[in-house]
Amino acid sequence: MIELSEQQKAEYFHRSYTAVDGLWFMKMEERYGFDAALDVDVEVWKVMPKIQARKLKSLTGLESGMEALCECFTTKLTIEGFDFQASRDDDGVTISMACCPWYDLLARSNRQHLAGKIGHCICDTEHAVWATEFGPGIVSEFGERICDGCSRCVVRFKPSR
Repeated sequence: MIELSEQQKAEYFHRSYTAVDGLWFMKMEERYGFDAALDVDVEVWKVMPKIQARKLKSLTGLESGMEALCECFTTKLTIEGFDFQASRDDDGVTISMACCPWYDLLARSNRQHLAGKIGHCICDTEHAVWATEFGPGIVSEFGERICDGCSRCVVRFKPSR
C-alpha cells in the first residue's frame, strides 16, 4: 500500500468530489438534456449544503447564528479552494470571492457560456440553504457574480426583515 500524506489524501478526495459533480451532470445532460440535468442538480444542491453545514457544525461545536455561519461557510470555501474575503458588520456577513473553482472548471471545459444559468440556479439555492441551516431569520443575497462577467462574486448573509 502507498502511504499518502494528509494533503495528498485531501487533494484526492477534492478531485474526486469535483469530478463526480461534473460527470454526473454531463451524463444527465446527454441523456435528458441540459434543462433536466440542471433541474436535478438544483435538487441535489437543496440537500448538499445541509450535509456540509451540519458536518461542519458537528466538527466545530458551532450551532447557529451569523458568527457560526461565517465560520463554517468560510471553512467550506477554504476547503473548496476559493479565493475570498469575509467581512462582518452589525447587519451580517459579506463574502467576496475573487475566483470560483466551479466557474474555472466550466471555463476549462469550454462551457463557460452556461455558467450564468448554472450559477444563478445552483448558487442561489446553495447559499439560501446555508443561511437557513444557521437560523430561520437569516437570508442570502447576491450582488456581483463571476458567471455574469464580473470580476468577483459577492454574497451577503443578513437577517431577514
